[in-house]
Amino acid sequence: MPTCSVHPIPYHADPSGYFSIIGHAPGAVLLDSGRPEADRGRYDILSGWPLDTLVPGPDEHGAAFLQRLRAALAGLGQAQLPDGLTLPFAGGLIGYLAYDFARLLEPLPSQATDDLHLPSARLGLYAWALISDHHERSSQLVFHPALDEGERQRLIGLFAQVPAKDEASFKLTGPFTCDIDAERYRQAIARIHAYIQAGDCYQVNFAQRFRAHYTGAPWGAYQALRAACPTPFAGYLSLPDGDAVLSLSPERFVKVSQGQVETRPIKGTRPRGKDASEDAAYAAELLASDKDRAENLMIVDLLRNDLGRTCRIGSVKVPQLFSLESYPNVHHLVSVVTGELAPGKDALNLIGGSFPGGSITGAPKIRSMQIIDELEPSRRALYCGSLLYLDVRGEMDSSIAIRSLLAKDRQIACWGGGGIVADSQWEAEYQETFTKVRVLMRTLEGL
Repeated sequence: MPTCSVHPIPYHADPSGYFSIIGHAPGAVLLDSGRPEADRGRYDILSGWPLDTLVPGPDEHGAAFLQRLRAALAGLGQAQLPDGLTLPFAGGLIGYLAYDFARLLEPLPSQATDDLHLPSARLGLYAWALISDHHERSSQLVFHPALDEGERQRLIGLFAQVPAKDEASFKLTGPFTCDIDAERYRQAIARIHAYIQAGDCYQVNFAQRFRAHYTGAPWGAYQALRAACPTPFAGYLSLPDGDAVLSLSPERFVKVSQGQVETRPIKGTRPRGKDASEDAAYAAELLASDKDRAENLMIVDLLRNDLGRTCRIGSVKVPQLFSLESYPNVHHLVSVVTGELAPGKDALNLIGGSFPGGSITGAPKIRSMQIIDELEPSRRALYCGSLLYLDVRGEMDSSIAIRSLLAKDRQIACWGGGGIVADSQWEAEYQETFTKVRVLMRTLEGL
């Protein structure tokens, strides 16, 4: 099998300097583990100048688009890394699936307004990447064999320069405003409770959107946000016309490595305390909460079913249930579900059978998504979709795009939501939507 070539470069824990070198490039992407402040992620992956960019066509079904992605990987060609080198990406696809990609997979209503006009998916095909391994404290350029020698030398020369942080300017022209007032939110929760009581569903993830206008470059916003809220599944994806995806997600969607599958659903949230005592009390309250544990278990069961569509019978397990993970603004309750891909199935089959993640829809999934479309006034666009990479070996990792923002048409939007169950109190749930994104909004309002 052809082998990628690798060119070591100086290691930097913060990828911002290296990314600033290519941030102007078409299709510039950064999948960011939040180092040096965050400590859970291992790798950063950045690239630019994709060989091709894939976006769903008008009326293209999701399965047909996933097959086009599969064909693009095949066209790039299989490759392996040099012996003894463990890296997540050997050339392949990097990009996003919007929450609304689900409309290409399942029959859903179209009541919510599509006012942001974001394509339901956008993935570039990349023949090179700069990958930093924070366990080994190493950085290297990885070149797929399809990349010609001239381009390899150009990139080696480009990254030979000393990286310096690009202090891009960004400023809001006014504070964030929410699209749903408290009364409309209360009415929506009452409607969800009625659906639960009627037996339509057990849980619905309901969200609201916050928006502000801005001047400057989205990269400046991302630099400020990653400093304020480092997370292991962060990312920055440049879009046409100066638009961008900015994600500070703490949540994995699905990972595939050597045929082994893992998903890490988050369900259950408390704010961080003002001091150590209050912080510990919030954490203990979350761990002891029957409501949050029940919500988490519902999603674990849903994900076991989703993974079971693509995984070998009997391989789906739950090795971790109700663990506490803490971030700068919130504590979360996190579980882990694992499996093994069935013979003849790949990562794109897994995406087709499990997207979007159950932790941000509800249970049962399709009915919950129908209710979301009825009650949320606008489409979610990027929010609760996924940032992902999928390489020519079949290695994949993906996030759930919570704590994420879309900078588009000089407007920046973020979303906050939570799982609504039978005993949810609307006032507490309403406040939680603010808690989850307060650090994002305050950071940008303070620039």
